[in-house]
Amino acid sequence: MSQPLAVSKAIHSATEIDDGLSEASTQAIIRELLGRLGENPSREGLLATPGRVEKSLAYLTRGYNENPTEILRGALFDEDYDEMVIVKDIEIFSLCEHHMLPFFGKVHVAYIPKGKVIGLSKIPRLVDVFARRLQIQERLTRQIADAIQHAIEPQGVGVVIEARHLCMMMRGIEKQHSSTVTSAMVGCFRQKETRLEFLSLVQQPGTSGM
Repeated sequence: MSQPLAVSKAIHSATEIDDGLSEASTQAIIRELLGRLGENPSREGLLATPGRVEKSLAYLTRGYNENPTEILRGALFDEDYDEMVIVKDIEIFSLCEHHMLPFFGKVHVAYIPKGKVIGLSKIPRLVDVFARRLQIQERLTRQIADAIQHAIEPQGVGVVIEARHLCMMMRGIEKQHSSTVTSAMVGCFRQKETRLEFLSLVQQPGTSGM
């Protein structure tokens, strides 16, 4: 079976360190990992695991093969509207690049147009493009804001993410109820009045309770 592009890229990068991996398939590497963890890759319950893990990783990192600018520019509309547009409570699931464990939560995205608006479904798609990569929450927040700013050059963009990280909940300090909040403010959202309006609308009753 041919290797998914994102997985194949990762393997090729690894070959710069260890050429011995260059001929190994993704599934062979996963079988080796299972053995090093103390498991028996040949037992019934694990026989199909390498294939499943390969497909899972390809899906969870598919954002490397998607172009955020093309997604946004595929649904831009000329519109004389200059008030705040907010898409709230966008669910995200991503993998932290430090431990490759999931983090998950919600994203709130706002922008103030300047002659062009984005088809509303494209904003969650944009979020997924960046979330489906190995990430840190801080960079993910900034990438979403910068992509919208670059695509339509609005008056400003605001992004807030609240997420829980399994690398904190399952290992390390094991704090199950902690969450991390990050924000990125571009253009007019750096002004106190605009930023406060965005945050107050996000926090209204009936939303995520941030």
